[in-house]
Amino acid sequence: MKSAAARSYRQSVRAAAAEATGERILDAFTRRLQDGWFDEITLDEVARDAGVTVQTVIRRFGGKEGLLDSAHDRFGAAIRARRATPKGDAKAAVAAIIEDYEAVGDLILRVLAQEERYPPLKKVSDVGRASHRAWTGEQFAPWLERMDEPARTAAHDALVVATDIYVWKLVRRDFGRSTEALAATMRRLIAAALGQPEYAIF
Repeated sequence: MKSAAARSYRQSVRAAAAEATGERILDAFTRRLQDGWFDEITLDEVARDAGVTVQTVIRRFGGKEGLLDSAHDRFGAAIRARRATPKGDAKAAVAAIIEDYEAVGDLILRVLAQEERYPPLKKVSDVGRASHRAWTGEQFAPWLERMDEPARTAAHDALVVATDIYVWKLVRRDFGRSTEALAATMRRLIAAALGQPEYAIF
């Protein structure tokens, strides 16, 4: 029994160590992606940053596209967690989207800047755009569901624009405004998209 318990413990320790190594590699890759061009990132750089060998990176992820896929999976899960708010709670939705952009907005912008240069990044960006549209449709469904077509689609389009990352970039990065100012801007845009006064939504 002791031997079985010891084996189980050793396996758990190895699994935890392997998981930590994988996270460290993905962290290193993500930092490189945020600061540089995808096609200029080398496995040697990622391995050095993570404190592992290139063989370890290849064995775990296969190559740069494998790294991108795994980083995207992790990235997407974190975004979904930050954006998880009750349907119809517009105030919480605005707070969640701003929190999300504050956490990963600069990285998203870097990916978008490279999407036409490297097809795998275009695929990642397309998934992000589709997910954002689905999120706005779910969060603002109580208002959208009351509309007939084509008004519903037009309002949905406007909601996607109102909560887009480039609104965050303009207000926070280009204008240097506060998150409170960004929230106020988004609320006005959302109210206009839905054709409702702010007090009726927020």
